[in-house]
Amino acid sequence: MRTTFTRQMVLICALLLFAFGLLAAGMQTSMTAYGEAQRRSTLETNAHAVADLASAYSSAHALEGSWDFQMSMHLASEVAGTDAVVCNADGVVIACACRDFACAHLGKMIDDDLLAQTLASGEVFASQTLSLYEDERYVCAVALTDARETAAIGAVVVSSPTAEIASSVRGMLATLWGTAAAIFAVAFVVTFFVSRREARPLRELAQTVRRFGRGDWAARAAVGGGNTAEMNDLASAFNTMAETLAEAEQRRAEFIANVSHELKTPMTSIAGYMDGMLDGTIPQAQHAQYMRLVADEVRRLSRLVRNMLDLSRIQAAGVDEEAKTVFDLGDLVGQTLFSFEQKIEARHLNVEAELPDGPLRVRAMRDAIAQVTYNLLDNAVKFCDEGGTLGVSVRSNGEKAFVTVRNTGATIPPEELPLIFDRFHKTDKSRSRDRDGVGLGLWIVKTLVGAHGEDVWVESRDGVTSFTFTLPPVK
Repeated sequence: MRTTFTRQMVLICALLLFAFGLLAAGMQTSMTAYGEAQRRSTLETNAHAVADLASAYSSAHALEGSWDFQMSMHLASEVAGTDAVVCNADGVVIACACRDFACAHLGKMIDDDLLAQTLASGEVFASQTLSLYEDERYVCAVALTDARETAAIGAVVVSSPTAEIASSVRGMLATLWGTAAAIFAVAFVVTFFVSRREARPLRELAQTVRRFGRGDWAARAAVGGGNTAEMNDLASAFNTMAETLAEAEQRRAEFIANVSHELKTPMTSIAGYMDGMLDGTIPQAQHAQYMRLVADEVRRLSRLVRNMLDLSRIQAAGVDEEAKTVFDLGDLVGQTLFSFEQKIEARHLNVEAELPDGPLRVRAMRDAIAQVTYNLLDNAVKFCDEGGTLGVSVRSNGEKAFVTVRNTGATIPPEELPLIFDRFHKTDKSRSRDRDGVGLGLWIVKTLVGAHGEDVWVESRDGVTSFTFTLPPVK
């Protein structure tokens, strides 16, 4: 499997090779074209110079066999770096730029096609193989005339090997590729170290992820230092995710511990009662009494499981907008309060109810708000002093509807208030006042109210504790 480091190296090397390849091809083309243009200019200049020289000697009838003309043509060709011959109208070479006076080219024939084109047009430039030479050449042929004659008396053929330009181009390309190799080597070394440096944070992040996956909840990715902005964003995102998962794991562990504790207590009681009845420790006459205790513990377990299932559903799916209806909040709170009549009378509580004279309509899930109100009233009745006061009020300021449930009794310590809505939290640590509870009532209240996008809070001072939640009124 390719690593990020390998991919970067391969990509950069491929780009460098591609760039140098394009540069070499472009330089080869441009240098060849430039060399050909320069060579053509040189050949044409040299051809006309030799033609003028030959015309002058021809006028003096001293062209053929003239040592002076041959040396002059030799010097001109030597300076230009070309080869030159002069032929008569029949194509027979009568003079050559070679230093040797008895040159082997003398007496040979110029190519018929080249001679015919030159005599017809006056000047020809071509790239071809001449019969006088073995290699391919750039050729410039100029018709030779005598000032005393009207017709051409021959031609001057100046040429140079095409291999010279190719050799020059190859030399320049060799220099280019040598430079490219040096640049490529430097780039490879620099890229190697830069890529390793860039890949190091990714490897460290991968190690951190593996540690976190193995249960090291404190594992966090390094942010800052030599990291790039993108790497810092990735590390920060991982750290945020890790913190969220760690908190979720902590809540899960606490949840399992609390559920285990809540299930253990009634199940231990049930097992103890049942064992006592089976082994005869509990007399037959008391079986009915203890069976009622067993039934109470079973119902407590049932409430725990039912509440957990209901809240899991609400948390997962939220409150469906189609499930919301418009109803009279004051009427709902009054009906819920009336359902506590027997418990209120049993504890001899004084009730102070402040309900609106007319309808106070809100839009919410009626059953959920009924559950919220019931839980708050049940909590208030349970913790209210014997003969104390239970208060319920429903009001609106136009923007929000407020429901407050209060009771007299022990003040909740300030350090307990932030935890009051936590799952399984009980302010009565001994559970002497809350034996039937499972510590989910206020958590259910917060969850249901929060699912509606509203707030709930608690205040407790001077022996009075009040819970208030809000709902949006229908205008």
